[in-house]
Amino acid sequence: MKKIILSLVLISISFSVSAQDDTQDNAAQESNIQEYTPSKLLKKGQWDIKSFNSIYTQTERTDAGSKSVSIPRETFFTNTTEAYTGLSKNSRINIGIIFQVRANTFNGAGALEVLKLEDNNVDARSGLTTIAPSVRVQPFANVPNFSFTSSVYFPLFKDKPNAPYLDKRSVYWETKFFFDKTFGGGDWQVFTQADFGLNFGEKAVDANPEDSNIGERFANNSAFVPFSAFLSYFPSSNFTVYVNAKQNFLIDLGNDFAQNSTSLGFGGKYQLTKVINLEASFDKFIRGHNFQGLGQTFSVGIRTLF
Repeated sequence: MKKIILSLVLISISFSVSAQDDTQDNAAQESNIQEYTPSKLLKKGQWDIKSFNSIYTQTERTDAGSKSVSIPRETFFTNTTEAYTGLSKNSRINIGIIFQVRANTFNGAGALEVLKLEDNNVDARSGLTTIAPSVRVQPFANVPNFSFTSSVYFPLFKDKPNAPYLDKRSVYWETKFFFDKTFGGGDWQVFTQADFGLNFGEKAVDANPEDSNIGERFANNSAFVPFSAFLSYFPSSNFTVYVNAKQNFLIDLGNDFAQNSTSLGFGGKYQLTKVINLEASFDKFIRGHNFQGLGQTFSVGIRTLF
């Protein structure tokens, strides 16, 4: 299983590198990081493949209110790989697929221990967790910098009672709305994102503990509504740095559980070639409510656009 997961995590990276055109002139690149924001859709026949790897680690969380309490370290690794292609000549419809690989460690294990991708059913769990068909739409021809992406995530991993937490046991329908605005002679860009997601599944209290992982049902019958804003500065057309703020709400729709949190972060993107972009970011949860983790996320990503 470990070899399979490692292969899935690395496959998009190797695909990205192999897609690079050896004859391209690096000095004559177009600025994909500035033009192809999440708001901008692909032309017919174009491909956009992205692999984003995040490690979230925490030694604090809130209690049932908003007071911080210390806990043994918990670490959560997520690889999200997305592949989209354009269907329409006018760049208004894209289709794609998303899959996620996760690995988690508990009970004080070091943060980097999660990269071992262990699955011992005691204090470590890993596996391919979800797959999602996805569609991206630019609804208004005269507003090319506004679009939305709608995806349905299906859980793939086995239900193991009393095992450590791996992922939500939900069918999750998520729609993301994107808008960006460039200003300051092209040196600055504001990007905003608003999501609306619905988690479907049986209530945690209704699940049979003998054949169900109750903890993985905490979000069933709930809505997830995050809002994000990014301010980017472009020292050059092939490099950008940004700061961001995010506000998340998990809204109870029948499972008797709700959360909210606020995080701040920063990051950067670099266009390595005309095809390949690199990204790194850091986020810190600064507040939360109702057993919300107060850790930090370290992320790196590679994107291939051709």
